[in-house]
Amino acid sequence: MNTKLNPMECMNRLMVPDGVLRMVLDTDTYNEVDDQFALMYALASPERLNVEAVYAAPFLNDRSISPADGMEKSYQEIVRLLAMVREDPVKPHDFDLPVLRGSDRYLPDAGTPVNSEAARDLVERAMSSSSFDPLYVVSLGAITNIASAILMQPEIIRRIVVVWLGGHVHHWPDTREFNLVQDIPAAQVVFDSGVPLIQIPAMNVASHLLTSIYELDACIGGQNQVCDALIEIFRSYHDDHFAWSKEIWDISAIATLVLPEAVETVLVHSPILTNEGTWSFDQKRHWIRVAHSLRRNPIFQDLFTRLKSFY
Repeated sequence: MNTKLNPMECMNRLMVPDGVLRMVLDTDTYNEVDDQFALMYALASPERLNVEAVYAAPFLNDRSISPADGMEKSYQEIVRLLAMVREDPVKPHDFDLPVLRGSDRYLPDAGTPVNSEAARDLVERAMSSSSFDPLYVVSLGAITNIASAILMQPEIIRRIVVVWLGGHVHHWPDTREFNLVQDIPAAQVVFDSGVPLIQIPAMNVASHLLTSIYELDACIGGQNQVCDALIEIFRSYHDDHFAWSKEIWDISAIATLVLPEAVETVLVHSPILTNEGTWSFDQKRHWIRVAHSLRRNPIFQDLFTRLKSFY
């Protein structure tokens, strides 16, 4: 059975529609400082995003001892953040969100899924979705959970749209970006499957989303418990804040859906991801949409306004 969309269906699906979008968020939340901002940005945009579930993604760096440990730490961080929102003394929000553990390891190859609560939940939600009202799957880490769900049930590619912060721009010498290079087989599954994909490259695109502790203090400091917690997470990432700024990469994927006019994209044929972590190209492949430019100021203005007023 051919599950791929035809070219016209694919191009139509890659246009971000008006109205409220159903979405799930897949995030390696403990990995850095930006996932926490992205999660809160999504929850603070209820007129645009109906967040149905949050999945913990695996990661391995100096903040974890294994992909499973990174996933578990991310799961606990999601739970902690949602508890903080519910317990805010000024504006408590009763987010009754399922938080599900994702993969405890990366894909062994591009044909073998990793079974997890998150992958099974994604299959179930996608299969209950209509092609006329697809589920938006926003991924902010290694794309293992999404690739596993596609391998488990290929039919879901007709019922979802994936928005992924992963890889570098296609003219970059390599695409050994953290989210992508952790699980190259999973990324190959996504780029090869024909699933409607909006890719947000890291270098030269999401890398423009810089902020500083001074800007955060001035714009959202003292506004509420959530804002202060996000600032402290950001502050703890670096000891010397003088003339220092940091990318909040992951808010780019949320802004793509919440503020699409601030994210310039183009349709391209899905690149071929090599085992060496480089791009190759074939003009006969299916379409994806790739961001090539972000309007940094409107995105941060929208983020700060929502964080101040919602929490």
